[in-house]
Amino acid sequence: MTRWLLLSVWATGSMAACIPVGERILGADIGRAVPAFADIPGETVIDFAPPPGARRTYGPAELERLARRFGIRAEPGEEACFVRFAEPLTPERVQAALQAALPGESFELLEFSHQPAPPGELHFSPPAGSGSTWVWQGRISRAGQADFPVWARVRLRASGKRVVAAQPLRAGQPIARAQLGEEAMDVPPGAADLSQIVGRAPRRPIAAGLPILAAWLEDPADVLAGQPVTVEVRCGQALLRLEGRAQAPGKIGQVIPVRNPATGKIFRAMVAGRARVVLRTGPPDSPDAGANP
Repeated sequence: MTRWLLLSVWATGSMAACIPVGERILGADIGRAVPAFADIPGETVIDFAPPPGARRTYGPAELERLARRFGIRAEPGEEACFVRFAEPLTPERVQAALQAALPGESFELLEFSHQPAPPGELHFSPPAGSGSTWVWQGRISRAGQADFPVWARVRLRASGKRVVAAQPLRAGQPIARAQLGEEAMDVPPGAADLSQIVGRAPRRPIAAGLPILAAWLEDPADVLAGQPVTVEVRCGQALLRLEGRAQAPGKIGQVIPVRNPATGKIFRAMVAGRARVVLRTGPPDSPDAGANP
């Protein structure tokens, strides 16, 4: 209690008896501030709490309206003051949370947010930035309450490598090892390495020399546009295989246009695997009836 009393003094600048609260001002809180309101059910939500470190004061007029709302007789001229649980982050607390997110890594804490923050579990997410320093976005979490955002600027003390495009990369085309290069530099934890890039496909073209971010990549399609494919034509228990050429990319379960090289005719078939599509045919009135390749 002494801790929160000192916090109230720090937040309000006086020894006024501000009641510390959570995210909401409840009936129990107003009852502690003004004994005449003690009969209000403790879990009744009276109002939103002020921002962390700020105070909310109910003047005589507001308390009078609140008394009428609950059928209470209140003494005239009373006031009630509430302050949100909050305290500034300490370097030790931020260092410990960063170290939990950076196991085994050596880093230097340069700066962090100093606004008063509510109690709870402090966590940090992967960084965003350039050069040798990165800003880590963090949050303070507590059951039943919204996350409170914080941040920290960190410099890593170890160097690594970033992956760059050694040649222009086309959207949708799987990336080969020969298309990539590596540059020595400080990299953020979790940066994509060769094993996370080779075989994946860019969502958009990537120019030569650009560093490759994991967010730019996706799993390649199972069938690529212009790729030769095996077409399995199924009619009941009968199966016929022929060759075709995909006219659009597609993943398993998607239906794409396929050209028959022998006739030039285009038909639609479902992607069933790597370079493999299936076309189901049957009598005209059959639910499996499809176009004849």
